Amino acid sequence: MDRFHELNAFIAVVEAGGFSAAARRTGDSQSGISKAIGALEKRLGVRLFNRSTRSVTLTDQGQRYYERTKPLVEEMDEVDGELTSSTRNPSGLIRIATSGTFGRLHVLPLIPELLSLNPGLQVDLVLSDFVRDMVEDRIDLAIRVGPVNDPDAVVRRVASTPLVCVGSRRYFEQHGIPKTPAELVDHNCLLYGGLVESVNWPFVGPEGRFSVTVRGNLSSNSVETIRAGVLAGVGIGLFAKVSLADELRDPDVITILDEFIREVRDVSLIWPKRRFVPARVRRATEFFAKALPQRV
Repeated sequence: MDRFHELNAFIAVVEAGGFSAAARRTGDSQSGISKAIGALEKRLGVRLFNRSTRSVTLTDQGQRYYERTKPLVEEMDEVDGELTSSTRNPSGLIRIATSGTFGRLHVLPLIPELLSLNPGLQVDLVLSDFVRDMVEDRIDLAIRVGPVNDPDAVVRRVASTPLVCVGSRRYFEQHGIPKTPAELVDHNCLLYGGLVESVNWPFVGPEGRFSVTVRGNLSSNSVETIRAGVLAGVGIGLFAKVSLADELRDPDVITILDEFIREVRDVSLIWPKRRFVPARVRRATEFFAKALPQRV
């Protein structure tokens, strides 16, 4: 029996919840589905389903087999779809993940153009500062600012952005402007990361790189929160420049310690490491690779 037919029957039974429902879903007969599953189990030498008169459930081996084979079948469907339709007009859903502030400022404004150029695409934009598991969360493309430590991903650096240390005029009028990084220990520094009491901020001096341990009364795992706190005069923040955008042109926002800051953060496009990359993902990747450097 054809292995691909066996796999399709197996996945149909899992997702439909039974043999008769799988038969209706695939247009095959119930006996055909049953024979395919039987042949698959015989070939593998394991039982994939627990069967009763009322239900069909996966065994532990069946669950592992489903988790491994489902992505493979999806990739085969993608390849078939590309060969039977025009690759010049890719279509389908692409799930894009990026951080909240960067996404709002730089990715979201580009989405209308992406969709206009590729009318067959559908975009699901996930905005979160939490780094998503691309496979588990079915992310097709991630756009990240900062280091990427994922051995199971392909990383394409498309731009870079410097760090900036900023505060509001209101805050500096009350507390003074630090002239050296060491003076930050006497200031309220707002900490990105969430549930942190102190953070080391990186600087460069005549003798090379060094860091200063800073503290403050507000920390968050959201760049948007730290950004709002700085703009409201709560304290000083250290940001990738792309997270501030128009605020740096505001006379009430003051950058400090510029001569001590040399570090930059990469802006990267990331997708899961796999043999086949769908045309819709390649098209979106090329679009952002060209468009993002013009913004940042």
